[in-house]
Amino acid sequence: MELENLNQIEHKGAGMRSELLRFGCAILFLVGIMLFIGMTTEHTPNQTFLIVSAIIGGYMALNIGANDVANNVGPAVGSQALTLTSAILIAMIFESAGALIAGGEVVSTIKKGIIDPSLINNTDTFVWLMLAALLAAAIWLNAATFLGAPVSTTHSIVGGVLGAGIAAGGWNIANWVVFGKIAASWVISPMLGGLIAAAFLYFIKRSMTYQEDMLTAAKKVVPLLIAIMAWAFSTYLILKGLKKIWKVDFLTAGSVGFAFALILYFAVRPFINKAAKSLENNKFSVNKLFTIPLIFAAALLSFAHGANDVANAVGPLAAINDALSHGGEIAKKAAIPIWVMLIGALGLSLGLALYGAKLIKTVGTEITELDKMRAFCVSMAAAITVIIASQLGLPVSSTHIAVGAIFGVGFLREYLKRTNAKRLEEIRAHHETLDPEKTEAFLEDFRKASVAKKSTLLAELKKQAKKSQTDFTKRERKALKKVYQEQLVKRSHVYKIAAAWIITVPLSALLAAMLYFTIRGIMLP
Repeated sequence: MELENLNQIEHKGAGMRSELLRFGCAILFLVGIMLFIGMTTEHTPNQTFLIVSAIIGGYMALNIGANDVANNVGPAVGSQALTLTSAILIAMIFESAGALIAGGEVVSTIKKGIIDPSLINNTDTFVWLMLAALLAAAIWLNAATFLGAPVSTTHSIVGGVLGAGIAAGGWNIANWVVFGKIAASWVISPMLGGLIAAAFLYFIKRSMTYQEDMLTAAKKVVPLLIAIMAWAFSTYLILKGLKKIWKVDFLTAGSVGFAFALILYFAVRPFINKAAKSLENNKFSVNKLFTIPLIFAAALLSFAHGANDVANAVGPLAAINDALSHGGEIAKKAAIPIWVMLIGALGLSLGLALYGAKLIKTVGTEITELDKMRAFCVSMAAAITVIIASQLGLPVSSTHIAVGAIFGVGFLREYLKRTNAKRLEEIRAHHETLDPEKTEAFLEDFRKASVAKKSTLLAELKKQAKKSQTDFTKRERKALKKVYQEQLVKRSHVYKIAAAWIITVPLSALLAAMLYFTIRGIMLP
């Protein structure tokens, strides 16, 4: 008993040491920012404000890395296409590359145009506003990560800017039309992601895993799916990930993506055929064919995320730097110095390495069980939904899309399993008077049959039922309705994540308003 207690104490001690090490690394990163800015901006007006802003920007970047990056690599980890360590390394490399290569040279000073900066004529007021918005968004992201809830970093910073802006300039400063579109994205993003992911999974099941000869079907379908993935990701990267270094319209991006997809389709077919020869004819073997595409998907999503969402961390910091450097004039666009971009890129990577594992596990394994085919559908949905939404002018969240896609996959599995279980129970009910061995033999044939053959078997069964005038009793009907009650999507996670999404903007806004008044109270004489 004493030895068991000692082991428990040792285990808790190891956990505390690990937590302290992570916390220490994060503090060192923020102290490093303070020292670097202090030494390189000696002659900048209001240097103290800039140092504080840079530290908060670094804190925001750490929290984006800890929370938001999980959406890009979580499905690959959950499906075991990547280990947790390799996923973190890939994400760190490609997030940093996306931020530094395609992060852009300028950024909008007011994210998504949520408030009108022309109504803020005082530089100090603008700096306090952006400082409060950045800190509020970072604190909320930190809390969400602690609670294990993947939330939108864009919505967090939008809420922060909205709340601090209203506190600084009144209700008229807010662009309520833009805010209405952002609020609509709370529903649009997860629904679009869920529907597209479910549609891809259903196509995969119908065309491959419901076929008698899965490998022959896979030889035809997998290259096509990889080509669609190539089109989606290349178009997505050109439109979103590379838009700040190569701005093109959808038609051009789609055409380049289609050409790349066509080349890849013919390139991968021989490899798929060769790989299929050594595999057995079952679902597990077909799953293996999606491993490499999933790794590429995780890397490309991370690159695009680094290019796009680094602005959430460094955008307000760049705006503060621009306002302090030029004084008096508040521009709608602010240049991003290399040191600002480095804070964003390093913060994203470090936050992921130190605290990203928790959210990666939540996204990858705790919402619903993901195999490689399901994870592939989630990644496809993430890219395609952003493309559709951008062309329709709909503001969507990559976090909401990815998590919504996981929900969509899980709910489709529930529906299909429940439907299949009811069919099997109906078959058993129709064969009540037959030898149990013959009934089980028929059921086994039904399970192994292709979709077309299953339809034929069910049609024949209905004809026999009509001839024999077989009918179910009230008790049997009730049993059939409850035949499959297993939930493949954890409802507790659905409610927790949905609640976190709903409160992100209002909570960030309220917190930012309180911080703005606090900062103003401290700074005013």
